[in-house]
Amino acid sequence: MGPAQKSLASPSQPQSERLQRDFQAAVAAYASKQYAEAERTLQPVIAARPNSFEVNELAGLVYVAEGHDEKANRYLRRAVRINPTAVAAVTALAANLIRLHRNTEAEVELRRAVVLQPASNEVNHNLGEFYAQSGKLAEAIPYLKRAQELSPSDYNNGYDLALTYEQTGQIAPAQWQLEGLITIHDTAELHNLLGEVAEKSNNYVLSVTQYEQAARMDPSEGNLFDWGAELLLHQAFEPAFAVFQAGLARYPRSLRLQMSRGIALLGLGRFDEAAEAFCQASDLNPADPLPLIFLGKSSDSFSARALENVRKRMQRFAESGVHNASVDYFYAINLVKSQQDGSSTASQAEIESLLKNVVALDPTYADAYVELGKLYAAKQEYGDAIEQYQHALKIDPGNANAHYRLGQALGRTGDKTAALKEFSEYERLHQRQVADDQTREGSIQKFVYTMRSSGAGAR
Repeated sequence: MGPAQKSLASPSQPQSERLQRDFQAAVAAYASKQYAEAERTLQPVIAARPNSFEVNELAGLVYVAEGHDEKANRYLRRAVRINPTAVAAVTALAANLIRLHRNTEAEVELRRAVVLQPASNEVNHNLGEFYAQSGKLAEAIPYLKRAQELSPSDYNNGYDLALTYEQTGQIAPAQWQLEGLITIHDTAELHNLLGEVAEKSNNYVLSVTQYEQAARMDPSEGNLFDWGAELLLHQAFEPAFAVFQAGLARYPRSLRLQMSRGIALLGLGRFDEAAEAFCQASDLNPADPLPLIFLGKSSDSFSARALENVRKRMQRFAESGVHNASVDYFYAINLVKSQQDGSSTASQAEIESLLKNVVALDPTYADAYVELGKLYAAKQEYGDAIEQYQHALKIDPGNANAHYRLGQALGRTGDKTAALKEFSEYERLHQRQVADDQTREGSIQKFVYTMRSSGAGAR
């Protein structure tokens, strides 16, 4: 029964014309979204008819609309107590309890609604969505599925069902659900989700096709990123670069599009252009360490001029007061390289300070201990160098560089047997590491999944 149809009249207890008039005025005010007026008009009716289902239900709805959930709860609970079979009131109470973070009670009411109206698409969807939002995905599916059977064209329920299938690893049902729903509602959102589902089934062709379709229908920042990122995942760097270029023309301040462009350029071997792309990403948000971390990881491929631009961004970050172990580490490495090519006059003490800051921020940063060891070895302080290398190997026994450097330092101290053992371990690890380095797939996947999960830089 809608608000305009409500009445206080009762065959056994006729209501005064004044109360009836006030109630109908409150109904009209609520319907026209004049909630303060509805509340004011309803007050004398509540006082006169505290046990009326219609009065309590309307009062609860008015307080919900005003954002007064605690007050609303009192009236909605009373309405349901008076008429426990009123599904609309039960549903309103459940929604109110969810907003009050009283999920256990909300579940009871939502389940009650399903018992009262098992053939209702809405009440089945509400319970399924509640379970999905609560992380109880397996429990959500039967209700979402039942709601879909009752109303196959229901877009929201259909999307939720497909998403829940996908999140529980039921990839084939998710794909069937989406493909069926697309025939009714052809939206970019559905194509995007189908792209994600196809990716999880290792159907690369379908995945790229669906992400592309979503981006063409709705060239949002997110859809363009997903299309380009899928191309990146399969190392299709040239078309990925084109997608990110087009995306940046629309969204020039998107951090993740700019960074993704940098990844594509690295894949194409255009290293200095990649460095510039990451530098531009850092300029978009100087406090974000991620572009600088990618610059640091790729710095071996950059020219001296590109490294100078990288160093300026890292220096800016360091001087901002923001601390990040990886950025400090790569800044120290950059300064070492700049010393070697004569482009910087950074002191050993400055580099040592940066590296000590790295291990203070992250005591498990094995590579920083290796670099400290190299600094001490350069000063012929081999005992200190050995200590740093051994510390690194306690953290990361598979660190080939640490084994090699430790072997050198042990040789300098005359321990030839121990040195040969470290060199042997280095050779074993180095061969495996070279093989691992032949593929960029792992690092690209990590980047894509990080960007997708965080939505970083979306503007």
